[in-house]
Amino acid sequence: MSAPTHTPPRPAATGPADTRLPWWALALPTLAFVTLLLLILNPSEAQAAPAEPGIGLLLERVQQLVTR
Repeated sequence: MSAPTHTPPRPAATGPADTRLPWWALALPTLAFVTLLLLILNPSEAQAAPAEPGIGLLLERVQQLVTR
């Protein structure tokens, strides 16, 4: 029984690469960068989200159980 032979891969083309990015591939990272930069420059505009009261009570209970 003979094993199948594999053909060697073709060499890569040496011509110029013709790749184009869609408009959003540059726009979205730029928008994210500008948004984060504005938050860093003006942190008074950023507000913490209110926590659920149940989560705070749960964390306090876990802390009490751990410290026992």
